Amino acid sequence: MVFAYYPGCTLSTTAQKLDNYARLSANVLGFTLEEIENWQCCGAVFPLGTDEIAPKLPAMRALKQARDKGLPLVTLCSACFHVFKQVNHQARNDKDFCAIVQKYDNDLDYTGEVEVLHYIQVLKQYIGFDAIKQKVTAPITGRKIGAYYGCMLLRPAEVLGFDDPENPNIFEELIAALGAEPIRYPYRNECCGGYRALKDKPKTQTMCEKIVTSATRKGATELITACPLCQYNIAQNCGNLPILYFTEILAQALGVITA
Repeated sequence: MVFAYYPGCTLSTTAQKLDNYARLSANVLGFTLEEIENWQCCGAVFPLGTDEIAPKLPAMRALKQARDKGLPLVTLCSACFHVFKQVNHQARNDKDFCAIVQKYDNDLDYTGEVEVLHYIQVLKQYIGFDAIKQKVTAPITGRKIGAYYGCMLLRPAEVLGFDDPENPNIFEELIAALGAEPIRYPYRNECCGGYRALKDKPKTQTMCEKIVTSATRKGATELITACPLCQYNIAQNCGNLPILYFTEILAQALGVITA
């Protein structure tokens, strides 16, 4: 089972270990992440202006590579996933957009043919959480883990199709499969303020504190997320609660790294 893989900027630089956890875990679970060639930064934010073409070209090139390989495109990062899903949706539904893209690059004849997946969707849809549970060699029992979804994975729901935007459950299913206790709390799908951290640090800190307080009141002793920016932002503003990337607890439970 092979997937085209887009690692993204953060997971290829300051967070390489999180990328490595994903690759090691994939080997254990029986699928391959085939990194696409010469990828560029996705831009981290999907431009909402329909006439903004150039910022979407890197995503279009990556999507075309996946199509030419005949593979779904997988990424680990919430922001990258959001951008690829949005660009793919526009390519699939806006012929004028695709025509203008080809004026920028004659070879970029992509019209939305690829399935875009987040890594955890591969775990659920292609591997199955029951099968993952059977592969666990070091169950992370006794840990009370809250999943922090943030805003980039879930909305707009009609485009991203990731999970229920108001009551998501996929990360809790993974946590349970790995042997820990999933903790549901009200602020798990609220924005952490990462994109305004430099402009308005006090507001960002307040947003992070609400998330962490919401989680700890429900009994969480640690959080997991799928966004490197969210992980960094919450850790910087609320350092009293460990916040891990979801690939880290996966790799721990599969026995490829030690806790």
